[in-house]
Amino acid sequence: MKSAFKGEQAKAVLTRWHEHFRGRLRVPTESRTVKTRIGDTHVLVGGPETGPSVVVLHGALASSAHVLHELAPLLEHFRVHAVDVVGQSVMSADVRPSVSNNEYGEWLRDVLDGLSLQRPHVVGVSWGGFVSIRLAALSPERIDRLALLFPAGVVNGSHWEGLTKVAIPMMLYRMSPSERRLQAFVRHLLTTTDDDWAPFLGDAVRACNMDMRIPALAKPEELSGLKAPTLVLAGDGDVSFPGEKLLARARTLFPTLADQELIKNCRHCPPTTDAFRQWLAKRIGDFLRAG
Repeated sequence: MKSAFKGEQAKAVLTRWHEHFRGRLRVPTESRTVKTRIGDTHVLVGGPETGPSVVVLHGALASSAHVLHELAPLLEHFRVHAVDVVGQSVMSADVRPSVSNNEYGEWLRDVLDGLSLQRPHVVGVSWGGFVSIRLAALSPERIDRLALLFPAGVVNGSHWEGLTKVAIPMMLYRMSPSERRLQAFVRHLLTTTDDDWAPFLGDAVRACNMDMRIPALAKPEELSGLKAPTLVLAGDGDVSFPGEKLLARARTLFPTLADQELIKNCRHCPPTTDAFRQWLAKRIGDFLRAG
């Protein structure tokens, strides 16, 4: 199997980014490693030990520290377990499960077992949303409440828009990096730009052997056994998973859809501002606490 990363130097670059985002957290976190059927999985754990357990799964190319940074206010009230997704994070085993069956669901169930979490809340972001849906299809009884943010595996966007707005600018940047090409690449991904996310994405796409597989779309019959109340958030400017289309299919896909929202003026990566982080964590936290 081909490595997800372009050698040890590339891994070191991504590891430094993980530590950079972790270093910006204001709440102490603990690193844990759990064994699964496909290899070791790294998890960052933080928040009050008596708080309700929440498992958080990050998007493609990112890490547990990235997603914890964006959802940091959840650490005030919840015991958060941010999992480094295999095949997408340098912190976990360098393996790539299938995206056309339930291998990711089996892996995540192993992670829950390794963490001794019988029925936590689950929050999945982008690629992590796809992984969460695979767990919901395989072992729905393991999820208390499910929150999906801009999830993969529900709908796909226009192939033409994806090619012209994201894929081609990304390839041009990889071939000949420059600040202008980096901005062209992130323009249709990031809602806001800052000193972290644009440089990180530039480094990440150059450090990784890109996984161009498209996750299979979930089918209603796969989720017929899901009992967990489900929240779905989408962005109205998301090229990858168009918001209105995503929410429309969510209404037919999730039998326990309890809440949904189309976030205005939002691309696939939502605003990276403190104000939005507070709003998003409250939105998710209120939903999780409702149970």
